[in-house]
Amino acid sequence: MLLAIDIGNSNIVIGIFQGNELKADWRIATDLHRTADEYAAILMNLIPMTGIDGSMVNEAIMCSVVPHLELAFSGLCRRYFGVSPLVVEAGTKTGVRVLTDNPREVGADRVVNAAAAHHLYGGPLIVIDFGTATTFDTVSIEGDYMGGAIAPGINIAAEALFSRTAKLPQVEPVRPKNSIGRNTITAIQSGIFFGYIGMVEGIVARMTQEIGGTVRTVATGGYADIMAQETPVIQAVNPNLTLIGLRLINDMNRGQFDARA
Repeated sequence: MLLAIDIGNSNIVIGIFQGNELKADWRIATDLHRTADEYAAILMNLIPMTGIDGSMVNEAIMCSVVPHLELAFSGLCRRYFGVSPLVVEAGTKTGVRVLTDNPREVGADRVVNAAAAHHLYGGPLIVIDFGTATTFDTVSIEGDYMGGAIAPGINIAAEALFSRTAKLPQVEPVRPKNSIGRNTITAIQSGIFFGYIGMVEGIVARMTQEIGGTVRTVATGGYADIMAQETPVIQAVNPNLTLIGLRLINDMNRGQFDARA
C-alpha cells in the first residue's frame, strides 16, 4: 500500500492507495507546532476506522509547500510505517517538463496536479486549485507545465477585508442568494463570492486565448465544487487530483529509490 501526503499551508491531505485505488483519504488542519508524533497519533487513530491495516503500508510519497513539516512527516513515515518517503522536488521524475523561467520556484503541488490532470483529461488544460491561494496552471497538449497565475484564496480575501477595516464584520465566504446584498454581511459575501467567479472566468478566458484552440478546465481544492456550479468555464472537478498525481509519480519512480528505511 502507498501512503500519499500533500502538505499545504492550511490543510494536509493524506491518502492510502492499494494499487490504483484510493482506499481512504483524510484532511487534517496544518499546524506548524505539531510534532511528528502528534500527527502520527491523529493518523494512526484514523486509519483503523476505515478497516485498513496500517502495517500493509510499504511505500510513501509526499509533496509539501511547508518545509518545516516536510521533516516532521518524513520522520513520521520512517518511525511509524518503516518507509522512507519519496519527496517530490526539483529533479524528481514527474513526467512533466516545467517550461517556466525558473522551474525550481514552481510549487511541487502544482507540478503534481499537472501530472494528474494530463493523465486523466489529456491537454491542453487549465488546472485551478482553490486552496490557501487560488492557483491557475496551464498544461500543454504534450503534458508540459507552461506557467500560471496565483491569487489570494477566498478565505484569505475574506480575512483581509475583516482585519484591514474598522467596521466590516468577519463573514463566511459562502454564496449569497442574490448578487445585490441587502445588508453588510450579504454585500460582503456577494463581493467575495461573485468577485471570485468573475476572476475565474476572466483568467480562464485570457489563458484560453493565449493557449489557443479548445482548452479544458479542471478544478480541485476546497471551493472547487461550489465554484463549478456557478460557472460553465469549469468542466471537471476532482477533489483528489493531488493524491492521484502523487500515486502516478510514485509509480514512475518505483525501484529508483529504497522504499524501506
